Amino acid sequence: MIKSIRNIAVFAHVDAGKTSVTEQLLFHAGEIRKLGSVDNGDTQTDTLAVEKQRGITVNSTVLSFQWKETKINLLDTPGHIDFSSETQKAILAIDAAVVIVSAVEGVQAQTENLINLLLEFDKPFIIFINKIDRIGANVPTVILELKSELNISSFVLQNTENTATNTVAIHTIWSPKLQASNLIEQLVEYNDELLDDFFAGNSISFERLNSELIKRTRQQKLIPTFLGSAKFDLGIENLLNGIVDYLPNPQVSNDTLFGSVFKTFHEKDGKWAAIRLFNGAIKTRTLVYNASQDCNEKVLLIRSIDLNNQKIIDEIQAGDIALVKGFDKAKPGDFIGRIPEGYFEKNFTKPLLSIQVIPENEAAINTLVAALHILNNEDPELDFVFNKDEREFHIRIHGEIQKEILQSILKDRFNLLVSFSQPTVIYKETPTISSEGYVRYWMPKPCWAILKFKIEPLATGSGVKYQSVIGVNDVKKQYQNDVKKTIPKALEQGILGWEVTDLSITLIEGEDHVMHTKSNDFAIATPMGIMNGLQEAKMTLLEPVLSFKIKAPSEFIGKINSELIKRRAVIENAEIVMEVVIIKGEIPLATSLDFPIKLSAITSGKAKLFTNFLNYQKCAVDLGKTRKFKGISPLDTAKYILKARKALS
Repeated sequence: MIKSIRNIAVFAHVDAGKTSVTEQLLFHAGEIRKLGSVDNGDTQTDTLAVEKQRGITVNSTVLSFQWKETKINLLDTPGHIDFSSETQKAILAIDAAVVIVSAVEGVQAQTENLINLLLEFDKPFIIFINKIDRIGANVPTVILELKSELNISSFVLQNTENTATNTVAIHTIWSPKLQASNLIEQLVEYNDELLDDFFAGNSISFERLNSELIKRTRQQKLIPTFLGSAKFDLGIENLLNGIVDYLPNPQVSNDTLFGSVFKTFHEKDGKWAAIRLFNGAIKTRTLVYNASQDCNEKVLLIRSIDLNNQKIIDEIQAGDIALVKGFDKAKPGDFIGRIPEGYFEKNFTKPLLSIQVIPENEAAINTLVAALHILNNEDPELDFVFNKDEREFHIRIHGEIQKEILQSILKDRFNLLVSFSQPTVIYKETPTISSEGYVRYWMPKPCWAILKFKIEPLATGSGVKYQSVIGVNDVKKQYQNDVKKTIPKALEQGILGWEVTDLSITLIEGEDHVMHTKSNDFAIATPMGIMNGLQEAKMTLLEPVLSFKIKAPSEFIGKINSELIKRRAVIENAEIVMEVVIIKGEIPLATSLDFPIKLSAITSGKAKLFTNFLNYQKCAVDLGKTRKFKGISPLDTAKYILKARKALS
């Protein structure tokens, strides 16, 4: 009998043993009779051919199993930073998480990113320190790293003996029978009544102490930390109990419908969407409002996510996760019912590299278009663009590994052989001075749209602001709406070939004609007026910049600093702690692409590098990269007008 639900994700840096731990959880819960192996490619959560071949998770998987009287909905997420969009979308569906850390490698770059994501979205979590049997395992060092680097107060519920050997063992030190005094001291600091009783020597029941631990876990003040080894089946049941005991049951309401689409995928029978429902209920054969797409979607079928018994069900209830067929317009990251107050998609890392997809067989272009549309629907951040004029396919990626994985997926799933261009850093551009853009679109008749824009630079990071100060007697409201709707399209490519941002656009003059103006005239004219103004605005590049942190033996500080200076990095802080140098700063993405390899070479592999996207910053044109306008530029007015009016083949 199910009495509660846990909606959790399993997070980890690649190679921390996440998939092996997940396999052990399923085995102990009785969902599988035989443990799968990453090396053998037969685990439950790595289902793609490329995942089996490479032994890494690249696609999030959602499944459900039961432990005791609790239903656990588990999202197994990718650990490699190139697939962080999959992991980040999972945050929208969960109430809590398990973070797996290697006892050997400790806190790694993606470990830090994932824990920061959980802290940002206020999701409670517990930690499982895996691989305590491996040579080099050092639990105290990992606990210290969590505290010093992430300010995590680990509440370690076991201790070990024979660490880093095949005879490693764990012993529980947090139970009604045995409570470590140091843990009690750590816990009572958060509760004055407990603190008074502790110093007075009064007896404090385990139930009372454990209740306090649950409370502080939900507040992310203390992080229950479990030890074990997936390889030797150590600590797995402790972890399962910890998921049930310390992570929260969903807080639900049956009032206003509210849920999130965190994954979409295609099967032979069509498109499915994985949905976490927070409030209300969804039933088959009903219409559901997709707030992100501003449309109603028809629920055709609902399928459970039970690992061994996926079945068609009648409804999803608040607090649960299920698969829905019929949401044809839904994309990962969409909200149904409503968009939560204060949510900004910019919390998620966007791809910063662009590549061209090159089919080996020209005859397969239509098939490639269809395949990339499907993949783009499943991962909108690919931002697939097919330039018909130049017959080019462009997508956005996070890194080289993602490129290789996409190549395998296109081959295995769609039987397409492709190659890729070298990645290009995605720049943006912005005006540096104010200007005016003018367009008089009145030939060849019939047409009439006259516009004048004032273009002004804004501070970096401001985005695009648009307003109209003309009246409806100059340009009818419907035509002004056409101008506003066309502004984003007009800014997709600027004078330097990149998306234009950080500017204010004001429509200051305009004129329509009662006889000659047609419905699409102002939509055609707007890009011509904008580009006319940008020509005089002295455009400059904006380049993506990363924040970085390097940890290395202090003997390498000179070599590291020298290399950073060559790459236009800005060093903000450097300190030496116990013969370890910690360097923090900023570095342009364009100069850092091969930096991990170089850093490893100059430090004999002894350095750790942590990077995160920081922002876009102004960059001299000669230090960045410009590109030609893709398609027909609005500055080439004759051809542009013919193309816009579908008079040019």
